[in-house]
Amino acid sequence: MATLHPFRALRPSRERAVRVAAPPYDVVNTREARDLARGNPDSYLHVSRPEIDLPDGTDEHADAVYAQGARNLADFRGRAVLAPDVEPRLYVYAQKMGNHRQVGLVACASVAEYDADLIKKHEKTRADKEDDRTRHIDEMGAHDEPVFLTYRASREVDAAVAEVMHGAPEYDMTTQDGVEHRLWVVGVDASRRIADLFRAVPALYVADGHHRSAAASRVHALRKGTPGEHDRFLAVVFPHDQMQILAYNRVVRDVKGRSPAELRAALEKVLDLSPADRPAPEGPLSFGVFLDGRWWRARVRPGSFDANDPVASLDCSILQDQVLKPIFGIDDPRRSKDVDFVGGIRGAAELERRVKEEGWSIAFHLFPTRVDQVMDVSDAGQIMPPKSTWFEPKLRSGLFVHAF
Repeated sequence: MATLHPFRALRPSRERAVRVAAPPYDVVNTREARDLARGNPDSYLHVSRPEIDLPDGTDEHADAVYAQGARNLADFRGRAVLAPDVEPRLYVYAQKMGNHRQVGLVACASVAEYDADLIKKHEKTRADKEDDRTRHIDEMGAHDEPVFLTYRASREVDAAVAEVMHGAPEYDMTTQDGVEHRLWVVGVDASRRIADLFRAVPALYVADGHHRSAAASRVHALRKGTPGEHDRFLAVVFPHDQMQILAYNRVVRDVKGRSPAELRAALEKVLDLSPADRPAPEGPLSFGVFLDGRWWRARVRPGSFDANDPVASLDCSILQDQVLKPIFGIDDPRRSKDVDFVGGIRGAAELERRVKEEGWSIAFHLFPTRVDQVMDVSDAGQIMPPKSTWFEPKLRSGLFVHAF
């Protein structure tokens, strides 16, 4: 059973929405956030990246940054940049990026279900990032950015969502990255009906936002016994058959200083290598390899991995087990400085640029992980390797906030 709670969203007016909407805090750095928000006091980056309002060089984890975030959210409320809806309700959020379209429900999910693993995870969290999000949420008294959840699609839920979308959207805008965003405010009665339908959904899965959901659990524990809706957290919930996962690629530094010919020979001991006419692999169990100024195709050999293990059979696991660890000595990709991860949205040109300009030795273009693989790993109670999935399009921040 999955519980979705209607809530009173803090959100911008229709006229202000495009000025407020911002990319998630963790897909832009401080410099990029400062540039995006320049000249726009309504940009939500003032809340999610509050260090942009402090002097250059301020540590983004300094006490002053968390305090500034709380002040900026209070300022947004005081200036009515964000205002609360009168009654608790759900919201329908549709995004279109190129030919891909996804439609989700904005709601609050249950911390108790998260703690009981009824909301399933597939990724380990880092203590420092958990600490950061916990303090950020707690000091503001709000979940300011949503967790990205998915579930096995339900025809009944799809039909109820489609009925809401027959009406005119509250927001209808295109952001600078070309992604279309629409938001419908669901009526109070319809919100209750859709929440009731979700009780037949067996489980929710964290797609993106493991640190935000873990932080929500920690904030609830900190505030237990005090009033407020800290027993739930902000989420957008999408059916699995509308999810789009892009490749999460790798660049690697060879600390042994081997020549391209030597690296190619090392790869050929474990993979079948041949020249490629394009960077992206044509299917799973193969990689695009950028080495010595050109692209190669590397194919995984049958029987070289456990096809029955939902983690070991992932392309990113095979790359780690057969290449990164034995050839490049990367035992822990979470901590190693000799591997870096490049989201597929940046394209193959970014892999080439980083090898040519930044001194990385080799790049690997992976085939995207499938959403059913993510759910299989979660159902098995296992953990995926780091940076296994890159979901697109990203949820826009600032269009809905859950204040405790």
